[in-house]
Amino acid sequence: MRGHPSAALPVVPATDPKAPRSDWATLNKLLPYLWQYRFRVGIALLFMFAAKGANVGVPLLLKQLVDALAFKPGDPVSLLVVPIGLLVAYGLLRLSTTVFTELRELIFAKATEGTARSISLQVFRHLHALSLRFHLERQTGGMTRDIERGTRAVHSLISYSLYSILPTLIEVTLVIGILAYKFDVGFAWITGIAVLLYAVFTVSVTEWRTKFRIQMNEFDSRANSKAIDALLNYETVKYFNNEDFETRRYDESLEQLRRASLKSKSTLSLLNTGQQLIIVTALVAILWRATQGVVAGTLTIGDLVMVNAFMIQLYIPLGFLGTLYREIKQALTDLDKMFGLLEKNREVDDAPGATELQVHSGVVRFDDVNFAYESSRPILHGVSFQIPAGKTVAVVGPSGAGKSTLARLLFRFYDATSGQISIDGQNIRGVTQSSLRQAIGIVPQDTVLFNDTVQYNIAYGRPGATLEDVQGAARAAHIHDFITSTPKGYDTMVGERGLKLSGGEKQRVAIARTLLKNPPVLIFDEATSALDSANERAIQAELRAVSKGKTALVIAHRLSTVVDAHEIVVLQAGRVVERGPHTALLALNGTYAQMWRLQQSGQDTD
Repeated sequence: MRGHPSAALPVVPATDPKAPRSDWATLNKLLPYLWQYRFRVGIALLFMFAAKGANVGVPLLLKQLVDALAFKPGDPVSLLVVPIGLLVAYGLLRLSTTVFTELRELIFAKATEGTARSISLQVFRHLHALSLRFHLERQTGGMTRDIERGTRAVHSLISYSLYSILPTLIEVTLVIGILAYKFDVGFAWITGIAVLLYAVFTVSVTEWRTKFRIQMNEFDSRANSKAIDALLNYETVKYFNNEDFETRRYDESLEQLRRASLKSKSTLSLLNTGQQLIIVTALVAILWRATQGVVAGTLTIGDLVMVNAFMIQLYIPLGFLGTLYREIKQALTDLDKMFGLLEKNREVDDAPGATELQVHSGVVRFDDVNFAYESSRPILHGVSFQIPAGKTVAVVGPSGAGKSTLARLLFRFYDATSGQISIDGQNIRGVTQSSLRQAIGIVPQDTVLFNDTVQYNIAYGRPGATLEDVQGAARAAHIHDFITSTPKGYDTMVGERGLKLSGGEKQRVAIARTLLKNPPVLIFDEATSALDSANERAIQAELRAVSKGKTALVIAHRLSTVVDAHEIVVLQAGRVVERGPHTALLALNGTYAQMWRLQQSGQDTD
């Protein structure tokens, strides 16, 4: 009865995402999660079989009750002993059916919820383990819809397939056996043929309908993606007065979804009508045969009542079985989509036997690093430089030179095509990503905050930090006074992506967050390029204070912000063209000196 999600989760082997996957293959991926709860599954199955046994016993008891009333009126034995005992037994059977069913639900609830939780958690972890390339290409709205439907599908598949299909088939088999034993095989043949026709019709039509369900899901995800994308880019929509344009785009997707939904519902109506026709035809044939037997004297009224009760009891699960098969097919489609996310390749993964990064002094070294986001478009060409322990090295150059790519490679958002990046002599590809990123802090150009409080966003640098720790970091980043001047102080909500704060305030929150993390290696990725001159000077002073005694990589566009760097590396078209301190580079009168003169005169370096 284990199943805590923090325990080792089942490993889902990756398959070729382009290869078609059968329903059995999808179910096979679900079984390892369910196997954790095998004891609960067994107990719940026992309760289910007990419930079905009691359910089948009800019509048999009902026959005895009806036939018992055939005694002469006024007979004290028939009136007081037999019917009352049968009535009590009938009530107990009905009650036991409900009790066993509820016990099954109670026992198995933990397995259902735990399995759904484990799968959702593994998908969530896997998505965070995927490379930056995947997250730059994904559509958030569609992906979240796939996860939502996949989680619901887990509940449907486990509840329906395991505890409905098998018991229903057992109940059908028992009823057919009883009808053949107590009456003649004609009853069994009618019932068996009806069940077979029902199953074949349901499976055939549902297989045909599946494509409409898949299409409907695709249009649903697409519409949701467009809606979320437009809302996330609210300001851009307003800047270009494109509300009507975005509304039309969304409406086009909704119209596609509407047409697909109508197809799905019309075919569902066809399926339901066909199922009812088969069941009603079989019911009429069975009752006609039973009434003929009563007229001929070969059957009692109790037999007629029993046959009718059996058919009604079969009618209910058979009707449910049709719905069940449809739901299972839809759930398998949804679950397969979510499992597809688990099969997305981890472009960057820990090497087998990866060790924890041990940072002693914090020397960072780039050795002949080459990199391309796409093979046809190389970005870096043989980049080599070193950041000594406790020193600051700046990388400058025009837009597109590959400056920010260096930060992404150091964080291992991507792996270098060739060459090596090391920290204190340890190749970063040979250490765990967790320990590597724990050792690095970043203040990015565009600080994106969570839609939560100021305290939460600063404490994100070290989850579990106390309010005093957060306030200390805020004071060091010179934002404490601003926070306390707001009505709610550290409980102030920053809004979606921190849009309620100004650029300078967001940067200070980012600095405070990095200070709280207190890593030995820092990256400042054009951290002040989006700020005005006054804010830039103030935050530059804070960045210098933050980086004191730490190894720092500063990626800059404005050269005036890096004149104090230990060394300045000039990148152009992905190559190191110059390097050295500010004064030495000016004396060279090369690329850097030209960039400096252009910026000093107010012209753009690009």
